[in-house]
Amino acid sequence: MQWRSLSRLFGILLMLYSLGFVPSLAVSLHYWDGCWQAFGYSILLNLSAGYALWKSNQEQRNELSVREGFLVVTLFWVVLGLLGALPFIFALPIGFTDAVFESISGFTTTGATVMLNLDLLPPSILYHRQQIQWLGGMGIIVLAVAILPLLGVGGMQLYRAEASGVAKEEKLTPRIAETARLLWAIYTTLTLLCAAAYWLAGMSLFDALCHAFTTVATGGFSTHDASLAYFDNPVIEVIAVFFMLAGGVNFAIHFIFWKRLSIAPYLSDPETRAYVKIFLWAMALVSISLIATDAYPRTIDAIRHSVFQVASILTSTGYTTANFSLWPLHVPLLLAMVSFIGGCAGSTAGGIKVLRMQLLAKLGLRQLFKLAHPRAIAIVKLGGRSIGREVIYSTLGFFALYVATSLLLTAAMMAAGLDMESAFGAVMATINLLGPGLGEVATSFVSVSPVAKWLGIIGMLLGRLEVFTLLILFLPAYWRH
Repeated sequence: MQWRSLSRLFGILLMLYSLGFVPSLAVSLHYWDGCWQAFGYSILLNLSAGYALWKSNQEQRNELSVREGFLVVTLFWVVLGLLGALPFIFALPIGFTDAVFESISGFTTTGATVMLNLDLLPPSILYHRQQIQWLGGMGIIVLAVAILPLLGVGGMQLYRAEASGVAKEEKLTPRIAETARLLWAIYTTLTLLCAAAYWLAGMSLFDALCHAFTTVATGGFSTHDASLAYFDNPVIEVIAVFFMLAGGVNFAIHFIFWKRLSIAPYLSDPETRAYVKIFLWAMALVSISLIATDAYPRTIDAIRHSVFQVASILTSTGYTTANFSLWPLHVPLLLAMVSFIGGCAGSTAGGIKVLRMQLLAKLGLRQLFKLAHPRAIAIVKLGGRSIGREVIYSTLGFFALYVATSLLLTAAMMAAGLDMESAFGAVMATINLLGPGLGEVATSFVSVSPVAKWLGIIGMLLGRLEVFTLLILFLPAYWRH
């Protein structure tokens, strides 16, 4: 392991990340909310630590291996969580565990929170929460990949290891840095369009920008305790649904649309079609359930809340307009199933991903067909293309690890003092990057023990790094030369 080269890289990344505190500092100075020193200290600490690491290892310019790329990505997400917690620690009466939980929840775009009375928090702290979700949405590593080649650091290894912002092994342009820049251009454009739509629909400029950050990032943090229910505006909810669903689509498809200015890529992509079908079916089932059980006095209200909550949960955004844990018992379970499916591969959403679920479904149907016709040759196909054995093994391995990890975390949450419903809800909320859970964690993680919060942090990192990237570090073979 090239530790000095890794230290140099971390130094560069930390210095780059220190720039992320500048907008929050500007917001603090604009509103004069008394938090400017917290962001000033955070900038100085990041710059100092980053410069020290870079300066002491500036001659180490060896190319990273794929193996080292996994370590860099995992460690940097952990470090990001610690550094992003600094403004919370400096500006608020909050403990270390809560500050790290809130920061990790932001960067992983989970949206689970340990903060109450958001409406009373300083504007700069609220902005900081929203911005870290936006940075985490596409993946700050991908942002760095667009810049690091200029500094003499190869980026392909990091790009391969960062799984959730863009699809693994997918290069939309010949140069990896150009790919990352184009994806960020699309991401930023969607964010600005979302902010403009929110503003025109009646939000203040501050709220519009903050909520655009977390809508396109499918993060779910809000500047209000009531989330989007605070605005009680159907137009705002429609805008949120559209951009949440857009954030849950593979950004490679957005890229092709960007180049061709045609909706054909969305219509021809099998994963996007399945994604839309899952949304429509889940929305219909939840609507029928709410109407049949008279959960709301008016049918239109039942449909309105079901459309919004299904979009929010499928994309792992976590915005709420209603407490779905109080709906008829089978509905939260249905929504939990939807949260485990998640958005498309290569999107900002969490969950197992629609593409993997499609492959698993086709594998199941193939086995049934083989039982009925033992001598038949059955090939797994998706979108007219046959799926290779390596992809199938990878999908099965991911699913097995995802389910096993979820079960182990649920047991650990119960050992930490949560009842079964709350433990399952906490795991659902964290590993699926969803935010709201069930039972005790239906709205926040304020009341759970510090042990449960650290388990939640592990769950969020596992979900954000799509299990493999984190678990591979615990494999003895990984550390052997």
